[in-house]
Amino acid sequence: MHPVLTSILLLICSNVFMTFAWYAHLKELNHKPWIIAALVSWGIALFEYLFQVPANRIGFTVLSVAQLKILQEVITLTVFVPFSVMYLKEPLKLDYLWAGICLVGAVYFMFRSRFA
Repeated sequence: MHPVLTSILLLICSNVFMTFAWYAHLKELNHKPWIIAALVSWGIALFEYLFQVPANRIGFTVLSVAQLKILQEVITLTVFVPFSVMYLKEPLKLDYLWAGICLVGAVYFMFRSRFA
């Protein structure tokens, strides 16, 4: 499998765990002390890193660090929006679209040399 595709798939997995680690406690553990939420989040974040570290190492063989970062941000928004709407029951806002359009611009500028 191509390193970019492998990196993207691993970053998607990483982001699912990251999003749960960062935000699921707001719904599931809001009645518990913050230290409990932090410890549970750290446990979930371990799995995030088990995917994120190899994703970045594999991606870095063909992408720059800046390209990896922008790729990460696009994936983060792609995972976060459905999570916030479906899991946290937040309203779907037009602001997500505007943020996505801004990220498309960031992707263009970070990757334009690869397509020239």
